[in-house]
Amino acid sequence: AARGARSRRPRRLINLATIALQQPADGTFPFTVPAIRTLKSLDVACTVTFFVGENGSGKSTLLEGLALAAKLPAIGSADLPRDETLAAQRRLAKALRLTWTRKAARGFFLRAEDFFGFTKRLAQQRAELLQEVKDISAQYRAQNRSTHAEGLAQGPMRASLADMERRYGVDLDANSHGQSFLKLFQSRFVPGGLHLLDEPEAPLSPQSQLALLAMIGEMVAQGAQFIIATHSPILLAFPGSRIYTFDRAPIQAVEYEALDHVRLTRDFLNAPERYLRQIVRTEAPSPQRGERAKE
Repeated sequence: AARGARSRRPRRLINLATIALQQPADGTFPFTVPAIRTLKSLDVACTVTFFVGENGSGKSTLLEGLALAAKLPAIGSADLPRDETLAAQRRLAKALRLTWTRKAARGFFLRAEDFFGFTKRLAQQRAELLQEVKDISAQYRAQNRSTHAEGLAQGPMRASLADMERRYGVDLDANSHGQSFLKLFQSRFVPGGLHLLDEPEAPLSPQSQLALLAMIGEMVAQGAQFIIATHSPILLAFPGSRIYTFDRAPIQAVEYEALDHVRLTRDFLNAPERYLRQIVRTEAPSPQRGERAKE
């Protein structure tokens, strides 16, 4: 069920309306996952839809299949059609039927696990470009060539560096993971596009999750649509969102306040000692055999 939306919001456009499984399950993964095997039609005609569930429940698998079916580019990883780890998800994509109110030709798919590798590769590319600029400078000065010729030769590398810095800052890898993720997310945003995020909270502190919520709100106002797989009670609180739990088969809509993620987090924060007494051994460990207790 959709959570209550605030009044006087700008009119938003919806891209993707429903996701349906049009072929019967064939007994192989991912069709053995209960949430996917029992999928009939999922209404995602909402600006922000969340997939929630335990690891292995199928939420990320369906999101990957959806990204393939919608032909969205992936950020920070190999192109989805060529990604060797997504063979099962490609079979799922072929079995999905998507209905659109307005076909989105733009957007992206972003997995938190791909983000970490992306920052390392970006830092490596920047270092290589800087080295090329340095090598050209040394070569042209050794040949006593003009600074004008040197500048022309360095032009393509400097242009690439300038574009990289404009998009991600001077050194994306030098930022905190949260800052880097938010910069990457913002730099790739496309107004009016469909954006799929898989566990975006992984590199984010609670404060950065609030910043991500603010960004999503601004992007929704520009016609964007989001489908997000997450464990985060902070992100799940986005107003007006629709939440589906994959812990039940078939997939079911659920209210925010009824989510186990929310109730457990709230109960723990209200009385952490009640949980810790049961799950953490707090008494002092006894001396190991052959060791003398400290005086």
